[in-house]
Amino acid sequence: MNIKTTSATERSDLAAIFACATSLWQECERCARSDRLDLGECYNGMDQLMRVVMTIANRFEQWSCEHVEFASFPLVWAYFLEEKFGETCFGLMLPTELDKFDDNDCLRIALRLGLPVILDDKLPIPVDEIAHNPIAGTGFCEFRIQTVRNALEDGDIVPFVADDEPDDEEFGPIYFGLYGVGLDGKLEHVADRKTYSEVLSLAQKLAPGIAFPNRPTFSPRRSGQK
Repeated sequence: MNIKTTSATERSDLAAIFACATSLWQECERCARSDRLDLGECYNGMDQLMRVVMTIANRFEQWSCEHVEFASFPLVWAYFLEEKFGETCFGLMLPTELDKFDDNDCLRIALRLGLPVILDDKLPIPVDEIAHNPIAGTGFCEFRIQTVRNALEDGDIVPFVADDEPDDEEFGPIYFGLYGVGLDGKLEHVADRKTYSEVLSLAQKLAPGIAFPNRPTFSPRRSGQK
């Protein structure tokens, strides 16, 4: 039995689903007018397009119930989705590709919307956490954990931040870098780990008592800071 899916379904907000569907449908109509698209023909009829829109709305709401920290979201969820969802969705995919919508698209939309997504070692979300070093006299006043990846062309290490595509073919897999921050603010690379839990464990060994969160939440204000 898939407990997570069942739980998410039980917690789904019908108002949010309706708001998602309404926003996406209005954006479909806008694109059809401005681009002179016959979306009914693209989806074998308008009824099928409606089904696709409702499927997307249900999927995004269920995904959000599993991955979004609503306690950290200050706005009215349904109103926010009605205003932003459709436009954000079409900023990432073509109106003729809605039937290909999957969980990866849920993540991409959530990041573009700036939602507080809870870190999961299997979920490629941007992380940029800085914590005070409780151990005096080490040369580092702080430690920093950041998601990074390597550019395939030259091997350069590049931060993975909010506006980046997780599956960008120009880069390798996302991993976690641990850096020491000197008194002058300069970063010194300490180590890399595949998961946040691994890099957190290392930081706690190097600086016992350091106050990195056990399960950080994506913040567009932190992600991407230099």
